[in-house]
Amino acid sequence: MIQMKEVSFQYADSSEGVSAINLTVADGECVVLTGPSGGGKTTLTRLINGLAPSYYTGTLTGDIFLDGKPLSQIPQSELVRQAGSVFQDPKSQFFSSELAGEVAFACENYGLPAEEIRKRTDHAIAAFSLSGFRTQNLDTLSSGEKQKVAIASVYALRPGIYVCDEPTSNLDKKGAEQLALILKKLKAEGCTLVIAEHRLAWLHGIADRFVYIRDGKILWEKSAKEMDEIPAKQRKADGLREVIGSEAGSIPFSESHINHTPSLCVNDLSFRRKQKNVFCDVNFSLYPGQITAITGHNGVGKTSLALVLSGLRKESSGQIMIGGKKLRPAERCKQVWYSSNDTGTQFFTNSVTEELLLHQERSDKRLERTRSILKQLGLYSYKDAHPASLSGGQKQRLSIACGILSDRPVLVFDEPTSGLDGGNMEIVAMVLKEAASLGKTILAITHDDELIRCCCNHIIEVNNSCAGD
Repeated sequence: MIQMKEVSFQYADSSEGVSAINLTVADGECVVLTGPSGGGKTTLTRLINGLAPSYYTGTLTGDIFLDGKPLSQIPQSELVRQAGSVFQDPKSQFFSSELAGEVAFACENYGLPAEEIRKRTDHAIAAFSLSGFRTQNLDTLSSGEKQKVAIASVYALRPGIYVCDEPTSNLDKKGAEQLALILKKLKAEGCTLVIAEHRLAWLHGIADRFVYIRDGKILWEKSAKEMDEIPAKQRKADGLREVIGSEAGSIPFSESHINHTPSLCVNDLSFRRKQKNVFCDVNFSLYPGQITAITGHNGVGKTSLALVLSGLRKESSGQIMIGGKKLRPAERCKQVWYSSNDTGTQFFTNSVTEELLLHQERSDKRLERTRSILKQLGLYSYKDAHPASLSGGQKQRLSIACGILSDRPVLVFDEPTSGLDGGNMEIVAMVLKEAASLGKTILAITHDDELIRCCCNHIIEVNNSCAGD
C-alpha cells in the first residue's frame, strides 16, 4: 500500500528532515514509527499524506508510491480521501466551531448524499463517545476531547489509510483503550495504519511492525514479537516507552513536608463556566519538595483547576493560600508558574535562549543556569533556533525549562511528557525531582503512568462528580 524508495527530504527553513528512507507498508498492516523526539517521525507522516512538500516546503528526492501509484501523480483532493490524517495538534485540522459540523466537514466537501453524511457523522460521534458535546463549542473542549473529535472527523470519511501523529498524546487511559478498539476494527476491515507514537503499550495486539527512527534515518525494524523481547537495557538505551502496559502501582508518599508550612493550600474551591460546574469543593494541601500528579478522565476539569490555581481563571468560591497567605488571581500569577499543554501559545521571543531569559535579570549565574538546563533537556544545539521551528517534544521540553528557571515557588505543568520518548520522559522526571529537592512544589497534570512511577509522590484525582479527592 505504501512504498518509499531512497526518500530524502529537507525542510526549506531548517536543517531538519529525513534521509535515505526505504520503507514498505503492506495493505492492511499496522506500522508504528517510534524513536526519539525530533527524529523524523512526523516528517515521514507528512511525506505519506502529501503535506510535505506541498504545504511544508522543502527539497524531496526519491520515490513514494501509494497503492502502486506515484504519489506525485495523485491529486491532493484524491490523496486526502485515500490517506486520512490525525495531527499531533488537533486544533490545526479543525474547520468548524461545533462538533457535528467538524465531523461532517470532509464528507460534505466530497459531496456525499445528505443522508449518508448524517449517518457517518452520527456513527463517528457515537464511536468516540462524543454525543454529550454536540451543543458545545470546540474551543471549550479539553485537549483530550479535541483529540477525539479530530480522529472522529477522519473516521467519518473512511479512508483506506490512516496516518496518525501521536494520537494518544492528550488521551486518558480510557480514551486510549477506546482508540485501540477503533483501530482494531479498522484493521479488521483491511485499513492500513501508520502511527507515529512514543506511548507503545496501548498498541499491543494492534501493531504488526515497529520502525525505529533517529536523526532522520531508519535504524531498525522489528516485528511485534521481537519488540516484546527487547531487553530492558536496550529499550532504555533506545529511549523506548513500555511495550506492555503496567499498573501505576503505589506511589511513595513524600515525608519532606514534616515541620513545613504548606506551600499551597486549597479550601472548598469551586469553578463554574457558563453556568456549568467544572469542579466543586476541592480541598488539598501541598508542601515544598513534593511532586504531585493531577489525574482524571479527559474533560473533568484538570486544566481548569490548574488555570485557577495559577491565577489565569478566577475561582467561583473557596480560597487558595500560597505560603500561608490568601492570594487573589493577579497575585497568584506571580507565585505559580503554569505551562500549558498547548505549547504553541506560550512562546514570545525569536530564540530558545531569549525565551528562557525573558523577564529574567541577565547575569553570569543566570546564563550558566540557562546553558545547564538546555543541556539537561537536550536543547542546547537549538539555543539559537526560533521556538516555532522546534518539534512538539522539543517545545514541551522548552516549556518545562522556562518553568524550572522561573523564580516561582509553585510550578504547574500540563501534560509535561506529551510527545516525549522514554529517554526524554526520564530526563524530565529527573529535572522535576531536582527542582523539588530545591524546595519547589510541583504539580503535573498527566495521563502518563510511566512519569508518575518515575517521580511523583502524591496523586490528586479529579473525578466526574465535580469534586477533587
